[in-house]
Amino acid sequence: MTEEQRDLLCRGLTRLGVPYTPEAVERLGLYCRRLLEKNQVMNLTAITDPADVMTLHFLDSAALLPTRALGGRKLIDVGTGAGFPGLVLRILDPTIRLTLLDSLGKRVEWLTELCRELDLPDVVLLKGRAEELSRRKTHREQYDVAVSRALAAMPMLAELCLPYVKPGGLFLAMKSNKTDEEIAGAEKIIQALGGEKPFVMDYLVPGTEVYHRVVTVFKARPTPGSYPRKWTKIKETKV
Repeated sequence: MTEEQRDLLCRGLTRLGVPYTPEAVERLGLYCRRLLEKNQVMNLTAITDPADVMTLHFLDSAALLPTRALGGRKLIDVGTGAGFPGLVLRILDPTIRLTLLDSLGKRVEWLTELCRELDLPDVVLLKGRAEELSRRKTHREQYDVAVSRALAAMPMLAELCLPYVKPGGLFLAMKSNKTDEEIAGAEKIIQALGGEKPFVMDYLVPGTEVYHRVVTVFKARPTPGSYPRKWTKIKETKV
Protein backbone atom coordinates (compact mmCIF):
# COMPACT_ATOMS: atom_id res chain seq x y z
CA MET A 1 0.00 0.00 0.00
CA THR A 2 1.43 3.38 -0.97
CA GLU A 3 1.38 6.31 1.43
CA GLU A 4 -1.16 8.00 -0.84
CA GLN A 5 -3.47 4.98 -0.70
CA ARG A 6 -3.02 4.70 3.07
CA ASP A 7 -3.86 8.37 3.49
CA LEU A 8 -6.93 8.01 1.28
CA LEU A 9 -8.16 5.07 3.33
CA CYS A 10 -7.47 6.64 6.73
CA ARG A 11 -9.02 9.98 5.81
CA GLY A 12 -12.10 8.18 4.51
CA LEU A 13 -12.50 6.10 7.66
CA THR A 14 -12.14 9.24 9.79
CA ARG A 15 -14.76 11.00 7.68
CA LEU A 16 -17.14 8.08 8.20
CA GLY A 17 -16.48 8.13 11.94
CA VAL A 18 -15.07 4.58 11.89
CA PRO A 19 -12.24 3.88 14.37
CA TYR A 20 -9.30 1.89 13.04
CA THR A 21 -5.94 0.54 14.15
CA PRO A 22 -2.60 0.40 12.28
CA GLU A 23 -3.03 -3.39 12.16
CA ALA A 24 -6.43 -3.04 10.45
CA VAL A 25 -4.98 -0.64 7.88
CA GLU A 26 -2.14 -3.09 7.14
CA ARG A 27 -4.62 -5.95 6.75
CA LEU A 28 -6.70 -3.90 4.32
CA GLY A 29 -3.56 -3.13 2.35
CA LEU A 30 -2.76 -6.85 2.09
CA TYR A 31 -6.40 -7.57 1.20
CA CYS A 32 -6.16 -5.07 -1.67
CA ARG A 33 -2.95 -6.63 -3.00
CA ARG A 34 -4.26 -10.18 -2.87
CA LEU A 35 -7.58 -9.15 -4.44
CA LEU A 36 -5.91 -7.53 -7.43
CA GLU A 37 -3.42 -10.38 -7.82
CA LYS A 38 -6.16 -13.01 -7.82
CA ASN A 39 -8.33 -10.88 -10.09
CA GLN A 40 -5.84 -11.50 -12.90
CA VAL A 41 -6.89 -15.16 -13.01
CA MET A 42 -10.38 -15.05 -11.45
CA ASN A 43 -13.18 -12.56 -11.99
CA LEU A 44 -13.51 -11.00 -8.52
CA THR A 45 -13.94 -7.30 -9.27
CA ALA A 46 -14.30 -4.88 -12.16
CA ILE A 47 -12.46 -2.29 -10.06
CA THR A 48 -8.72 -2.67 -10.67
CA ASP A 49 -7.19 0.63 -9.53
CA PRO A 50 -5.92 0.32 -5.92
CA ALA A 51 -7.23 3.76 -4.99
CA ASP A 52 -10.68 2.80 -6.27
CA VAL A 53 -10.52 -0.43 -4.27
CA MET A 54 -9.89 1.70 -1.18
CA THR A 55 -12.91 3.91 -1.84
CA LEU A 56 -15.49 1.93 -3.81
CA HIS A 57 -14.93 -1.37 -1.98
CA PHE A 58 -13.34 -0.74 1.42
CA LEU A 59 -14.83 2.63 2.39
CA ASP A 60 -18.19 1.73 0.86
CA SER A 61 -18.27 -1.43 2.99
CA ALA A 62 -17.11 0.47 6.08
CA ALA A 63 -20.10 2.82 5.74
CA LEU A 64 -22.17 0.20 7.60
CA LEU A 65 -20.13 0.55 10.79
CA PRO A 66 -21.34 3.99 11.96
CA THR A 67 -24.80 2.45 12.54
CA ARG A 68 -23.24 0.98 15.74
CA ALA A 69 -25.49 -2.06 15.18
CA LEU A 70 -22.78 -4.59 14.32
CA GLY A 71 -20.32 -4.70 17.22
CA GLY A 72 -20.33 -8.06 19.00
CA ARG A 73 -23.07 -9.37 16.71
CA LYS A 74 -23.23 -12.66 14.82
CA LEU A 75 -23.29 -11.52 11.20
CA ILE A 76 -23.70 -13.35 7.89
CA ASP A 77 -22.69 -11.80 4.57
CA VAL A 78 -24.95 -13.40 1.94
CA GLY A 79 -23.44 -13.66 -1.55
CA THR A 80 -20.18 -12.17 -0.33
CA GLY A 81 -18.28 -12.51 -3.62
CA ALA A 82 -14.80 -11.13 -2.96
CA GLY A 83 -15.64 -10.54 0.71
CA PHE A 84 -17.62 -7.30 0.57
CA PRO A 85 -18.83 -5.96 2.86
CA GLY A 86 -18.34 -8.65 5.51
CA LEU A 87 -14.59 -9.10 5.54
CA VAL A 88 -13.93 -5.35 5.63
CA LEU A 89 -16.33 -5.03 8.56
CA ARG A 90 -14.58 -7.83 10.46
CA ILE A 91 -11.12 -6.35 9.85
CA LEU A 92 -12.24 -2.99 11.20
CA ASP A 93 -14.30 -4.38 14.09
CA PRO A 94 -12.78 -7.59 15.53
CA THR A 95 -15.81 -8.11 17.79
CA ILE A 96 -18.02 -9.04 14.82
CA ARG A 97 -18.61 -12.81 14.61
CA LEU A 98 -18.54 -13.21 10.85
CA THR A 99 -19.81 -15.84 8.43
CA LEU A 100 -19.19 -15.42 4.70
CA LEU A 101 -21.56 -17.24 2.33
CA ASP A 102 -21.06 -17.68 -1.41
CA SER A 103 -22.30 -20.19 -3.97
CA LEU A 104 -19.04 -20.42 -5.94
CA GLY A 105 -16.51 -22.87 -4.54
CA LYS A 106 -13.49 -21.15 -6.09
CA ARG A 107 -14.37 -17.88 -4.37
CA VAL A 108 -14.84 -19.63 -1.03
CA GLU A 109 -11.47 -21.37 -1.45
CA TRP A 110 -9.77 -18.04 -2.17
CA LEU A 111 -11.48 -16.36 0.79
CA THR A 112 -10.37 -19.24 3.03
CA GLU A 113 -6.75 -18.71 1.94
CA LEU A 114 -7.12 -14.95 2.37
CA CYS A 115 -8.52 -15.23 5.91
CA ARG A 116 -5.62 -17.51 6.80
CA GLU A 117 -3.11 -14.98 5.49
CA LEU A 118 -4.92 -12.12 7.26
CA ASP A 119 -4.81 -14.14 10.50
CA LEU A 120 -8.59 -14.23 10.88
CA PRO A 121 -9.12 -17.87 11.95
CA ASP A 122 -12.55 -17.21 13.50
CA VAL A 123 -14.23 -16.23 10.21
CA VAL A 124 -16.62 -18.99 9.08
CA LEU A 125 -16.75 -19.76 5.35
CA LEU A 126 -19.82 -21.40 3.78
CA LYS A 127 -20.34 -22.64 0.23
CA GLY A 128 -23.92 -23.02 -0.90
CA ARG A 129 -27.04 -21.42 -2.29
CA ALA A 130 -28.55 -18.85 0.05
CA GLU A 131 -32.12 -20.07 -0.40
CA GLU A 132 -31.09 -23.65 0.48
CA LEU A 133 -28.78 -23.11 3.47
CA SER A 134 -31.30 -20.93 5.28
CA ARG A 135 -33.62 -23.94 5.56
CA ARG A 136 -31.10 -25.78 7.74
CA LYS A 137 -31.59 -25.52 11.50
CA THR A 138 -27.92 -24.62 11.93
CA HIS A 139 -28.44 -21.41 9.96
CA ARG A 140 -32.13 -20.51 9.98
CA GLU A 141 -32.75 -17.50 12.22
CA GLN A 142 -29.34 -17.97 13.85
CA TYR A 143 -27.82 -14.56 13.05
CA ASP A 144 -28.23 -11.13 14.60
CA VAL A 145 -27.54 -9.40 11.30
CA ALA A 146 -27.56 -10.35 7.61
CA VAL A 147 -25.83 -8.07 5.11
CA SER A 148 -25.62 -8.15 1.34
CA ARG A 149 -24.17 -5.83 -1.25
CA ALA A 150 -25.93 -5.40 -4.62
CA LEU A 151 -26.57 -9.14 -4.98
CA ALA A 152 -30.10 -8.92 -6.42
CA ALA A 153 -33.18 -6.72 -6.63
CA MET A 154 -34.60 -5.89 -3.21
CA PRO A 155 -37.62 -8.28 -3.26
CA MET A 156 -35.37 -11.25 -4.10
CA LEU A 157 -32.65 -10.09 -1.73
CA ALA A 158 -35.06 -9.90 1.19
CA GLU A 159 -36.21 -13.46 0.64
CA LEU A 160 -32.62 -14.69 0.41
CA CYS A 161 -31.46 -12.90 3.56
CA LEU A 162 -34.26 -12.44 6.10
CA PRO A 163 -34.66 -16.17 6.88
CA TYR A 164 -31.14 -16.11 8.39
CA VAL A 165 -32.02 -13.31 10.84
CA LYS A 166 -33.34 -13.85 14.35
CA PRO A 167 -36.51 -11.98 15.33
CA GLY A 168 -35.21 -8.73 16.79
CA GLY A 169 -32.30 -8.70 14.36
CA LEU A 170 -31.48 -6.66 11.27
CA PHE A 171 -31.10 -7.11 7.53
CA LEU A 172 -28.86 -4.49 5.89
CA ALA A 173 -28.92 -4.24 2.09
CA MET A 174 -26.33 -2.09 0.31
CA LYS A 175 -27.87 -0.64 -2.83
CA SER A 176 -27.64 2.11 -5.42
CA ASN A 177 -29.33 5.35 -4.42
CA LYS A 178 -31.61 4.98 -7.45
CA THR A 179 -33.60 2.06 -6.08
CA ASP A 180 -36.73 3.71 -4.70
CA GLU A 181 -39.05 1.67 -6.93
CA GLU A 182 -37.56 -1.72 -6.08
CA ILE A 183 -37.50 -0.94 -2.36
CA ALA A 184 -41.16 0.07 -2.44
CA GLY A 185 -41.90 -3.07 -4.44
CA ALA A 186 -40.25 -5.21 -1.76
CA GLU A 187 -42.41 -4.07 1.17
CA LYS A 188 -45.05 -6.78 0.70
CA ILE A 189 -42.58 -9.68 0.66
CA ILE A 190 -40.57 -8.14 3.53
CA GLN A 191 -43.72 -8.09 5.66
CA ALA A 192 -44.49 -11.70 4.71
CA LEU A 193 -40.96 -12.68 5.79
CA GLY A 194 -41.41 -11.10 9.22
CA GLY A 195 -39.79 -7.74 8.54
CA GLU A 196 -40.97 -4.20 9.11
CA LYS A 197 -41.02 -1.29 6.67
CA PRO A 198 -37.50 -0.59 5.34
CA PHE A 199 -35.56 2.45 6.52
CA VAL A 200 -33.38 4.06 3.83
CA MET A 201 -30.21 6.08 4.44
CA ASP A 202 -28.11 7.52 1.60
CA TYR A 203 -24.41 8.31 2.05
CA LEU A 204 -21.50 9.72 0.09
CA VAL A 205 -18.62 7.29 -0.36
CA PRO A 206 -15.59 9.25 0.98
CA GLY A 207 -13.08 10.29 -1.64
CA THR A 208 -15.65 10.03 -4.43
CA GLU A 209 -18.74 11.74 -5.77
CA VAL A 210 -20.69 8.48 -5.55
CA TYR A 211 -23.83 8.22 -3.42
CA HIS A 212 -24.96 4.80 -2.23
CA ARG A 213 -27.56 3.70 0.29
CA VAL A 214 -28.10 1.21 3.04
CA VAL A 215 -31.60 -0.23 3.43
CA THR A 216 -32.28 -1.39 6.99
CA VAL A 217 -35.03 -3.89 7.78
CA PHE A 218 -35.89 -4.77 11.39
CA LYS A 219 -37.14 -8.35 11.74
CA ALA A 220 -40.07 -8.35 14.10
CA ARG A 221 -41.45 -11.88 13.63
CA PRO A 222 -40.21 -15.36 12.64
CA THR A 223 -40.16 -16.14 8.94
CA PRO A 224 -42.94 -18.59 7.97
CA GLY A 225 -41.79 -22.09 7.06
CA SER A 226 -42.90 -21.63 3.45
CA TYR A 227 -40.00 -19.18 2.91
CA PRO A 228 -37.62 -19.02 1.23
CA ARG A 229 -39.19 -20.52 -1.86
CA LYS A 230 -37.27 -22.27 -4.63
CA TRP A 231 -35.08 -19.98 -6.72
CA THR A 232 -37.39 -20.24 -9.75
CA LYS A 233 -40.23 -18.84 -7.63
CA ILE A 234 -38.06 -16.17 -5.98
CA LYS A 235 -37.09 -14.84 -9.41
CA GLU A 236 -40.77 -14.40 -10.28
CA THR A 237 -41.29 -11.89 -7.44
CA LYS A 238 -42.53 -8.64 -8.96
CA VAL A 239 -40.88 -5.31 -8.18
